[in-house]
Amino acid sequence: MEIVLKNTENKYLEIVSLLDLDNIHETFEKFSSIKEPLEAIIFAVNESISSHQLLKLKNHFDKINICSLRIYSNNRDTIISGKSLKIDSDFIKEQEIKNRLILFNSKDKDDILHKGTVRSGERISSNGNLCIIGDVNPGAIVSAKKNIYVWGKLLGIAFAGKSGNKYASIASLYLNPLQLRIADVIAIGPKDKPKNYYPEIALIDKQTIIIKPHIIENKN
Repeated sequence: MEIVLKNTENKYLEIVSLLDLDNIHETFEKFSSIKEPLEAIIFAVNESISSHQLLKLKNHFDKINICSLRIYSNNRDTIISGKSLKIDSDFIKEQEIKNRLILFNSKDKDDILHKGTVRSGERISSNGNLCIIGDVNPGAIVSAKKNIYVWGKLLGIAFAGKSGNKYASIASLYLNPLQLRIADVIAIGPKDKPKNYYPEIALIDKQTIIIKPHIIENKN
């Protein structure tokens, strides 16, 4: 079980791996001094968590001012347990859980997580990584000094590595942008829509932006 804690401004605080529910108090005691409301997301891959276990966890969350709690799991028993306690619980596939968890794998305070559609005329810029859960519509511009992750459709303009980082990349579940830019290398989006719907990543190879399937390795 992986638990992500963040504040209500979507600024990442910490990710906690919880292997033993008997040690919950020691695990979360360090967050008790934080006065502002926190949001918690539970990622449970192939784990059956009972309503009794979730209630125990929820009681500890209440002590550290958790204002929002959500569960993502590919185990139906865990989802049923969550819903029985009126916890927002979403059943999603294993790989999608891992994709979402990747969005929180950096503790850089400059990273930005944006939830929702980036509409035409809107701009979002990050001094670190930029993670978007939603679509980037045509006419929208997203940029980051590091990498850009769009877990949705990327249909607008994306500029990664804006500080000159040629090792930056742009990843999306559906990559069909108007324009891509990484550092000082620019590429115009394809005229034809992608025939397949799977994650792709754009990066620089020999001073040219190339696009290839985005394979997320399982390190377990």
